Amino acid sequence: MNPFKVDILAFGAHPDDVELGCGGTLAKLIHEGKRVAIVDLTQGEMGTRGTIETRYVEAAKAKEILGVSYRENLKMKDGFLENTEVNIRKIVEMVRKYQPEIVFGNAIKDRHPDHAKGQKLVSDACFIAGLVKYATTYEGENQTAWRPKQVFNYIQWQEIEPHFVVDISDFMEQKIASCMAYATQFYNPESQEPETVIATKDFQESFTYRAQNLGRLTGCAYAEGFTSEKTLVLKNFEGIVL
Repeated sequence: MNPFKVDILAFGAHPDDVELGCGGTLAKLIHEGKRVAIVDLTQGEMGTRGTIETRYVEAAKAKEILGVSYRENLKMKDGFLENTEVNIRKIVEMVRKYQPEIVFGNAIKDRHPDHAKGQKLVSDACFIAGLVKYATTYEGENQTAWRPKQVFNYIQWQEIEPHFVVDISDFMEQKIASCMAYATQFYNPESQEPETVIATKDFQESFTYRAQNLGRLTGCAYAEGFTSEKTLVLKNFEGIVL
């Protein structure tokens, strides 16, 4: 019995990527009884605002707001993610440790180069994690091969057409609260730090209006969108909004 096993493992290139991209979906899944872990690939050390130390404090606060079971940071190089075996191995170890059924990862393309690179890293690692001849260990113990059933990618800066959306109408406030836990990164009229594109009032308002637009298009108040690496198969139409 694996004490770390979760239903969902969400990866983000930077602390706050997961909250922005799929925070509402995670809150909803946790409310439904699912176990969730988050793994940040980098410490966000190249960010204009804040420090490594403040990002850890903010990430811990966001974890508590969402009710996530575990959160880890792999300390890869922010701004310079590379698809190397060293980095893939780190992710494989996390996939095998947490044995998720579903993985969420960064957007397939985006403004920040780390996002698409992070997506490719996670995608490749999820495949490698299922190879029985690829050996890894955790705390001195050999790990068992594990491949998630699905890898989904959340949407970030760019307007990517989703393959499906999740209704987060009852969890929008929780999503916003988890994002605003990153007080150094987002809009604060009293901050003395340099203004960045994500620290503007418009970007903060985009949390709401982008979720509203996806909701408008799909018949709910607020939604988050995802793309899928594989074609989804429906066994029945229960739960599908037509």
